[in-house]
Amino acid sequence: MILYNVTVKVDNDIHEAWLHWLKEEHIADVLGTKKFVEAKVYKILVDDETDGITYSIQYFAASMEDYFDYIHLHANEMRKKGNALWEGKFVAFRTVLKEV
Repeated sequence: MILYNVTVKVDNDIHEAWLHWLKEEHIADVLGTKKFVEAKVYKILVDDETDGITYSIQYFAASMEDYFDYIHLHANEMRKKGNALWEGKFVAFRTVLKEV
């Protein structure tokens, strides 16, 4: 199993709207590509959230081929949608992990 983890720190002033969009639209769009079999969202627990709230969005792919297909065929469009709505209001970094 391949885990594509996207860690996102979201500004407090858009937090609720962003989380709603993520859970109701974005994850459905990503899963709709058929490159991932499941997605989970976790809030990262920290002491100080004055500059934003951080989430881990985890997408599970059956293979590296599915992950690479997503990256090459869909990722740019998905990122454009998020940036069009929330540009400058979040930062994200991505990690790919393999279950061992």
